[in-house]
Amino acid sequence: MIMTETSRNSAHEGGQAGRIGIGLELDATHLKILEVLRENGRISVAALAERVGISRANAYTRFEALRADGAIKRFTAEIDHVRAGLGITALIFVTVRQQMWRQFRAQLAQMPEVEYCAITTGQHDAMIQVRMTDVAAVHTMVTERLANIPAVKATETVFILDEVLKRPYVLPSDRNPAWSTRRPAPDPAGGEVPLGKMRFVGAAEGRAQLQRDL
Repeated sequence: MIMTETSRNSAHEGGQAGRIGIGLELDATHLKILEVLRENGRISVAALAERVGISRANAYTRFEALRADGAIKRFTAEIDHVRAGLGITALIFVTVRQQMWRQFRAQLAQMPEVEYCAITTGQHDAMIQVRMTDVAAVHTMVTERLANIPAVKATETVFILDEVLKRPYVLPSDRNPAWSTRRPAPDPAGGEVPLGKMRFVGAAEGRAQLQRDL
């Protein structure tokens, strides 16, 4: 069984045993594998095992576990957008009419030039990243396509002059090699917020708390 192989190899070669499938718990060895794959996603299993310092069988089992669990979603090519003819990158901040989110999402899905879209907090509701051939193409998209979507209330466009830093992905081990991905469950009674989540406090509640602290 693959699960038995993972547990046996993990015990001998360092790291805590993971669980195959949904709920795989990442340990230091899993993170090291992801670090190596970030540099070269086409590396052979033998080379991967050598880089990580584990057996080939363990490397293969862990790699397949990461894929089965969904920690590794897919493999793709990273292209040079300038060489591909898309030298202009812009961020478009969009204010959406609150009753028309479904239409906004549906219309956005029909725009192949949109590389990324995220729902945001702050002054605007969403941020769209596009890559185009020139400034005129961005202007046409914003004024003739986005502006004509009934769900879009307002837009603000920012052009990117230079992409100073762009990583394929980041890992907890980038900040601290000894990082442990296992965290104790938060105590609901203590009011702690789970890692990676935000808690929004109403203005009135916040002011009342501030007055009590003074």
